[in-house]
Amino acid sequence: MPASDSRGSAALPASPYTTWQMGPARAGDCVVLVASKPGVFAHGHLDPAASMLAEAIVAVGETVADGAPAQMGARGRSLHLSSGNGFVPAVAARCGYQPMALDRYQSNVEASQRTLHDREGAVVAHAALAGALVPDASCTLVTIRIPTDKLSVQLAIAEAFRVLAPGGTCMLAGGNDEGAKPAAKMLERVFGHARLDAQHSSHRLLTARKLVDAPRDPDAIASPWLDEGHFHEVPVRTGGAAFTLYTRPGVFSWQHLDEATNLLAGVMRIDAGERVLDLGCGAGALGVVAARHGASRVLLLDADADAVRCATRTAQQAGATAIDVRASDVAQAAGDERFDVVVTNPPFHLGKGTDLHIPRAFITQSYDRLLPGGRLYLVANRTLPYEWLIEETFGEVRTAHDGQRFKVIGAVRGG
Repeated sequence: MPASDSRGSAALPASPYTTWQMGPARAGDCVVLVASKPGVFAHGHLDPAASMLAEAIVAVGETVADGAPAQMGARGRSLHLSSGNGFVPAVAARCGYQPMALDRYQSNVEASQRTLHDREGAVVAHAALAGALVPDASCTLVTIRIPTDKLSVQLAIAEAFRVLAPGGTCMLAGGNDEGAKPAAKMLERVFGHARLDAQHSSHRLLTARKLVDAPRDPDAIASPWLDEGHFHEVPVRTGGAAFTLYTRPGVFSWQHLDEATNLLAGVMRIDAGERVLDLGCGAGALGVVAARHGASRVLLLDADADAVRCATRTAQQAGATAIDVRASDVAQAAGDERFDVVVTNPPFHLGKGTDLHIPRAFITQSYDRLLPGGRLYLVANRTLPYEWLIEETFGEVRTAHDGQRFKVIGAVRGG
């Protein structure tokens, strides 16, 4: 079936994915304007863990009176790990801290930047770890919105202990089904104590102060992953190419090459001299395969700060000089550049199955960055309803592979 351009006179409405919204969020007597859009953590609702952290900062500080902000930095520096939309660091700024908001995902970083745009002295960083960004013993407060994997919690608590000054406070919050109880035990092993300050909506808030110079149990946070130059090496053979993936915890499928990416690598057609874009590149497997097939330029984009570092290392070690790796919220960092092929193994962030903003963004932005006649290859769990999203954007759907677990679907952009 020939491709047709479905976005002419009857063009689709602009995707809400690229539309930022500002709305009020309250913690005690403190109200701040928070930025959000689809793709930002907790979009459309107030995260209970973030609310707990913000309310605890206000309650302890008692510095927000009659809505007037305290002087920025009066209470020292604060570090906010997994800052999300920037609500917690914005409250900290109002309460007199000089905040650094740190998050590994680009969409959250952009939200924090917008939320904190009028807080002079506030810093926002796109990184998985504070590392060299924050000196030892330089903060009076650290907040941790706990990630869902145990290893990332361990690293966050280790970073908190390192950057806290003597007497400084660590606040940690998250859901019981996200590992809040084991996180509390780890916090106690490191700081020597952990106080349960609040629990509701199946979430917990834990607090600990740095009362000792060294961790009570050094083994609790001893990890090679605190060295940002340490990578896990995964030898792979896929798509007719053999090379090594360099990965880190938290990067998608960091311990092995996932089945869907392996399938797409074998199905996608890359001709010599073509320009290729990989949206959501992870550790860079598809980019290396495309380069080995003779692509003249390969642009790898991912929202995860560590994925960008891993894909860069993978490309360098594979000798793939045609590859460029950038941090990006979907295809934003590609600018106006156009490509012959877009490949993607998009995140399956469908919530309860009704919010399709994220996959729609991957598909519509793929269309926008393809040259006429350019090809899209998308791999997904076969139960995900991506066909109609592709058809409404491209005017057609082509199936390259239909297996028991995964499918490779796509389309050709018309002229």
